[in-house]
Amino acid sequence: MNYSGVRETEVVVAGAGQAGLAAAFHLRRVGYVPDRDVVVLDHSPRPGGAWQFRWPTLTYGKVHGMHALPGMELTGADPDRPSSEVIGAYFDTYERTFGLRVHRPVDVRSVRDGADGRLLVETSEGTYATRALVNATGTWDRPFWPRFPGQEIFRGRQLHSSAYRGPQDFAGQRVIVVGGGTSAVQQLLEIADVAAATTWVTRRPPLFHEGPFDEQRGRAAVAQVEERVREGLPPQSVVSVTGLPITAVPQGRTSHAGPLTPSEALWLARRQGALVRHPMFDRLTETGARWPDGARDDGVTSADADTILYATGFRPALDHLAPLHLREPGGGIRLDGTRTARDPRVHLVGYGPSASTIGANRAGRAAVRDIRQLLQPGTLVATR
Repeated sequence: MNYSGVRETEVVVAGAGQAGLAAAFHLRRVGYVPDRDVVVLDHSPRPGGAWQFRWPTLTYGKVHGMHALPGMELTGADPDRPSSEVIGAYFDTYERTFGLRVHRPVDVRSVRDGADGRLLVETSEGTYATRALVNATGTWDRPFWPRFPGQEIFRGRQLHSSAYRGPQDFAGQRVIVVGGGTSAVQQLLEIADVAAATTWVTRRPPLFHEGPFDEQRGRAAVAQVEERVREGLPPQSVVSVTGLPITAVPQGRTSHAGPLTPSEALWLARRQGALVRHPMFDRLTETGARWPDGARDDGVTSADADTILYATGFRPALDHLAPLHLREPGGGIRLDGTRTARDPRVHLVGYGPSASTIGANRAGRAAVRDIRQLLQPGTLVATR
């Protein structure tokens, strides 16, 4: 069927971060021609996925686990260079090497049912009629802001970690850092070097994982997230399952052995007492935060603050899929592999169990395998 003013294609890939590029690579590898059979759309202004927005002091050497994209290793990177630059340049080279022809910046506004079993992907550069969608829109555009009584009267600054640009903005300030993930800890340690005082609060005691994070542990963590996704529940964060990785610094280690790894730096900071966690406050006041009597082990009930930094993570950016009614009563999207249970034409990669660089690679490959079967001539698509 010819759609007036609509471009027809076989597959649309929405998002060109790790998961989207992995899917685009495997689509090309099995014979789908970029910009003819497959169109890759990206909301970001340049290559690099969410990495391009990371704060400048997060150097490549401080990154917790970055797995190479399929087909091309990342080699020779300067560990002292900002990760946003290193990985952005790597993604740029990857796109050009494999001729993936990413369209950017393009906003995907909605996805809905079309005629002849196609999906209509409405974007800022026009509408695409596609037989399958690989959704790799990630989470960066949906920072999660927790809500507390008193937020509206606090006279200081409140910001999300997505807006963090480095410790220099907190010099001499009293800062409360909220959140128990990797970014929260990294930003806390940077700020502590220049701030007048820091307070670290989390909803639950942080989980520190010592020893090697081997394949068995990795599979167990993924299985926990997969179980939630199969039940149609919102996926957990990776850190909530795996914990914060720490590695003991070998006794007698000197600076000649090179800089500490991220997990070694975390171990040292914890050993030196730089990671003192407190339970979550129950309200903000005009000048800071307040805890109920007895909530903190040290007996403190209030802390003055100039800034509250919410390192509270992100939620999947999926509002554009709302017309397809993919969500389950539990609030999440139930998946069979990467395929959504309610519509086999739609695959989510970089979501739930594949929300890691290595998981994104595997999900991209798995999605392409299923899409090839879906698009075989004569295949009947049942969407409900």
